[in-house]
Amino acid sequence: MTEIPSTSTLDHIVFLSPPGTLGETRKKFVEYGFDVISGGVHIDGLTENLLVVIQDGVYLELIAFTHPIKHYPEGSEERSRRESHIWASKLPGWIDYAFLGTSPTVSKIINSRAREEGSGVRYSAEVPGGRETPAGRLLKWLITGPDPMSKVEGAASNGSLPFFCGDVTPREWRVGVPTGHAGHPNGVTEVAHLTILIPTKDLDEFERQLTSVIGHTPKVGPHDTRTWSLSTTTESRPPHLILRTPQDREEERYIRGRKGCIYKVAFQLTRPEGGLLSI
Repeated sequence: MTEIPSTSTLDHIVFLSPPGTLGETRKKFVEYGFDVISGGVHIDGLTENLLVVIQDGVYLELIAFTHPIKHYPEGSEERSRRESHIWASKLPGWIDYAFLGTSPTVSKIINSRAREEGSGVRYSAEVPGGRETPAGRLLKWLITGPDPMSKVEGAASNGSLPFFCGDVTPREWRVGVPTGHAGHPNGVTEVAHLTILIPTKDLDEFERQLTSVIGHTPKVGPHDTRTWSLSTTTESRPPHLILRTPQDREEERYIRGRKGCIYKVAFQLTRPEGGLLSI
């Protein structure tokens, strides 16, 4: 029997900054105690990024649009591409997350599973992507994400369901290799979990959709919590994806207008006192 490629390997988590403020975001994450390295400009020229590589193989992509929409002439092709970008209407903060595309046909694997389960998920066919590093190296990958024409319109536009990034050039070119030290200055070596908030009325539907994508059912916990165990590219402890409903007014305010969204990312600390760093 042919082994089905994994669809649950956490690759990276995306943090958006307003256009022109990537330097300020670098400073913020350095203050959090992370080592931040340069990424580059994406092939479409619309976005640029910085990277925070965690020892477990997951990385944080600190991203910003290179220019605000008004920079591009009205009616121009560049203006159209900028306005139609999947993250064009996102509020700053954690906006999306990616799983590793371990097969060039991840979309077919998920779509087949979703049809059997009746979850309504449909992923678009893979399209090429890439960026050029500051050193001039051209990186290439294949991207697939929720089909905006499918039933999961809200998820596709709000980062509740992951997109997939499958490398054409070696992954270490894109990610870099953790330096082998005990972690970042803050003691972080692993992603512990990321939490997605969802309105109560959408919880059951999003649970079914995520199950079709990830490939296994979650553990059900108190307070409408659903938890999936993920994997990484290393032999680290598995990070977890937590789906739950808002628990207080602050969380209710956070998701207002966002539908489903990443609320917090927690990192494991390896200092003697242990604990978590939550951002």
